[in-house]
Amino acid sequence: MKIAIGFITYNADTAKYLPYFLDSLFKSLENWPKDDFLVLAQDNSEEPNNYNREYIEEVFNKEEELIKFRWSGENVGFAKSYNTMIKEADIWGAELFLMINPDTLITPDALVNMVKALENDKMLGSVAPEILHWDFANLKLTNQIDTCGLMLSPGLVFTDIGQGLVDSGQFYSVSILGPSGAAGLYRMPALKAVKEKTGYLDERMFMYKEDCDLAYRLSLAGFSSKLVTESVIYHDRTASADGEGLLTALKSRSGKSQQVRSWSFLNQHLLFIKFWSKQSIIVKFRILVKIVLFGIYAIIREPFLLKNYSKISQYYQEQHNSSNTID
Repeated sequence: MKIAIGFITYNADTAKYLPYFLDSLFKSLENWPKDDFLVLAQDNSEEPNNYNREYIEEVFNKEEELIKFRWSGENVGFAKSYNTMIKEADIWGAELFLMINPDTLITPDALVNMVKALENDKMLGSVAPEILHWDFANLKLTNQIDTCGLMLSPGLVFTDIGQGLVDSGQFYSVSILGPSGAAGLYRMPALKAVKEKTGYLDERMFMYKEDCDLAYRLSLAGFSSKLVTESVIYHDRTASADGEGLLTALKSRSGKSQQVRSWSFLNQHLLFIKFWSKQSIIVKFRILVKIVLFGIYAIIREPFLLKNYSKISQYYQEQHNSSNTID
């Protein structure tokens, strides 16, 4: 099957990972026919000439273009970057598209096993690898779970399954909604089937929760997803906390920048707005309670979030006036 692999680079945030990430990626592609894979990199760095470009062109593109590297001209965010790469993959004739962060290490059989899972079950629209924590600072692989895929809880709350827990195989048979944005393999026909006016991924979501939105749309369209435990990828997630519960959530949140918290707040409300009509009365009540609690929290703890309400109001009006139909 023809597979396109897309990743995003951005300034020094990603440059330090590239030697490790790209080495693991191409090792996993060693037995792949060259005509059956395409590697795409969308660069959101401020400057066109940066270490990401220099490293890729010097190490991988010196003799032939192994990676199609494109500079965005500015930081356009995750959703728009991936939409650009998915369009290019579609033109190339890709049957599968791998979204993956460059702060990851891919084990040799991870890609092959994910492809096999899709070949063996035609009902699957996507598959997720088991992602474990990569302690990049110490260049150490751990058995701490980063994510075993996305789970949907009542009230349109999306969480990474098992995050922060020690892996003992406890989630090997878990049902998942879809892959985390850190790494996920998608069928191109499934992505095309759920494409909206705002793109394959909703470009209103600059970053954060765009993977949740996509996973839920695929699920609503009848596409299932699966955790492929034979596929292991390591991820250096810098802002996660151990365990579950309110205190854990607050601890994790406190470690994130105001911009990240603002994106998360705004995009969670966009999810409420987009999928409100799909919910039962009970779930709608849960959502209303959450909206009120989020507002109270913003007033008391994070007043900078209040500026997002003008955008939230705009999204509500857009949804009310005309539904976001599929192209």
